[in-house]
Amino acid sequence: MRRPRPLWSLLLVCALSSTAASAQFGPLNSIVSKARSAQKIGEGLRSINEQEEIKIGGDLAGMLLGAAPLLDDPAKQRYLNTLGGWLALHSERPRLPWKFGILDSNDFNAFSTPGGYVLITRGLFDRMRNESELAGVLAHEIAHVVRKHHLQALQKGLREQSLSEMRNYFSVSTGNGIADRFAGALLSAGKEMYIRGLDREDEYEADRMGVVIAARSGFSPYGLVGVLQTLSATTDEKGYGLHNRTHPLPLDRLVWLDAAMGTRFDSMQGLVDDVPSFVTLRNPPPSAAPPARQIKPKPKRPKG
Repeated sequence: MRRPRPLWSLLLVCALSSTAASAQFGPLNSIVSKARSAQKIGEGLRSINEQEEIKIGGDLAGMLLGAAPLLDDPAKQRYLNTLGGWLALHSERPRLPWKFGILDSNDFNAFSTPGGYVLITRGLFDRMRNESELAGVLAHEIAHVVRKHHLQALQKGLREQSLSEMRNYFSVSTGNGIADRFAGALLSAGKEMYIRGLDREDEYEADRMGVVIAARSGFSPYGLVGVLQTLSATTDEKGYGLHNRTHPLPLDRLVWLDAAMGTRFDSMQGLVDDVPSFVTLRNPPPSAAPPARQIKPKPKRPKG
């Protein structure tokens, strides 16, 4: 018994049967063509070049900045970019145009996007007890970018999009590259990805790679451990909601990280926990009071 043809196959045959039919069913043919292209998005992301990756990452970073702007504190932003740039130099992708920023948000979270964009919220930044903790958080996000975890998650998300949704994604094409042609689809999948979070295995891998990047850069690899301990003790606080939904439990991450680290870092010497510049950044000295204004007595008018 012959199996019935799927609806996709019937639509394709109808659309391509003849020139007359193609003219008659032009809109349908266009939808089918665009839907067929939609199937190739995931495959295209596998071989995407670096410039396309950076473009995608910039679009996704813009989406995150639309939810929370950058903190208006040039000193902290410069510090974060200096530290983040140093860590990125010790990763497997030092040549990416890395950019780091602090979001003006009370939440406790950090994000990264393809191409080298790393963002940390003010709420989490202010909880950093020393520079090695901040280095651990940034190195974790750098590892996500190095391993292209977000591109893989986008590929998965795009595969799950329905045909009815796909026909809206390709109504406008602004260029020949994947990032331009499929901007709408990518942003839609990206929004879902940051709400849902990455796979647990991706988070565990970023933890393992993060402590290595931190140690290569001269920081204590136990900084990230300290952050996870803080998170495990404060998960009920307001502001941890999104982090809890998008990451494995901090205690689970600690167990996995402890097993991965073992005693490998115990013999390393001269690693930094904190530096005076970060202490000053967290606790700036009070500004000196302006000198008291001295009031000169008015000259007396001569009698006469």
